[in-house]
Amino acid sequence: MKALVKYVVLFIFGLPLATFGQDIPPYTEDCRNGTYPPPSTEQPAESFILNLDISPGARWSPLIKEKTPAIKALIADIIDLISPFLKNVTKGIDFVDELFAPLAKDFPEPYKSEIHGIAETSGIPLGQVVLYNVFYEVFTFCTSIVAEDEAGQLYHARNLDFGLFLGWDIQNKTWALTERLRPLIVNVEYQVRGQTVAKAVHFAGYLGVLTGVKPDLFTLSMNERFNLDGGYLGILEWVLGDHNGKWMGYELRDTLLSANSFDDAMKTLTTVEFLAPAYIIIGGNKTGQGAIITRDRKSTADVKMMKGSDSDWFLVQTNYDNWKAPPFFDDRRAPATKCMNKVSRKDVGLPRIFDVLSTKPVMNL
Repeated sequence: MKALVKYVVLFIFGLPLATFGQDIPPYTEDCRNGTYPPPSTEQPAESFILNLDISPGARWSPLIKEKTPAIKALIADIIDLISPFLKNVTKGIDFVDELFAPLAKDFPEPYKSEIHGIAETSGIPLGQVVLYNVFYEVFTFCTSIVAEDEAGQLYHARNLDFGLFLGWDIQNKTWALTERLRPLIVNVEYQVRGQTVAKAVHFAGYLGVLTGVKPDLFTLSMNERFNLDGGYLGILEWVLGDHNGKWMGYELRDTLLSANSFDDAMKTLTTVEFLAPAYIIIGGNKTGQGAIITRDRKSTADVKMMKGSDSDWFLVQTNYDNWKAPPFFDDRRAPATKCMNKVSRKDVGLPRIFDVLSTKPVMNL
């Protein structure tokens, strides 16, 4: 609780400084160069093969056995975030178990069986496993970029830094929740009969997809969209029995596995009804195939294509509608756009995009 108070106080009193200081160090910097590859001292992401031929309840077990302590630590942090609103941690845990566990019975397959399997393998209460999976429906602060070089090669990259209200650690100069997430990152290969059919970056124990690749066909990522008609309302509707809306992460995973082209993915993700608003960024395998889908929960608000956009060779999406000015205290779009233009279409590639996504404030703080 003391730690949370420290973070909240920092936000309240630090906001004026961030507001006026986003354009001055240490809140911003010149476009970085030479950040790729990361230092060899950083732990590389692990890899895991998800065998879809195995029963859903057992397919994640080897990974979960290894990652259980890290998953428990992260869930404890998430509960700490909501506990102040419930007076104490004990009540927070009881609230989570009572409210979220019943949701699992109505999840679509294979997610229902996979969640039960994770709870059984880890020993973590079912309600807490559900909370872990629901949390990312409403908290994914990030920047996504799709870009095309002069030869027509497409690149799709994103960062995912939990900033804003989720705990800046003054002493260590890190986002507390981000540090909990780091050891959970895993590159997952979805395989059927020994053949890789899709790839995605997961947090171990989270079953949805926020970042994925259908090899040789399309790529996708999802960014949080702030809206009054938000994910909380969608989850409430689900609790009350309206199951027409799709869980964002699960639907993106389903699309990754079932769609067979950029156009197929576009059609699905612009028409399906979701529980939460979001930005879905898609890249294809042909020149000009890049798009930002701005989603309301039940309809599509806007589609912005890379071909014909202002830049014509790249798209940048953060957490705000691309046709509106972002808030002055969290403008990552303008710095990212500036750095992409500085890179130029001639030199663009994963190393240079990595530079852009590593530059403050594109990388939050």
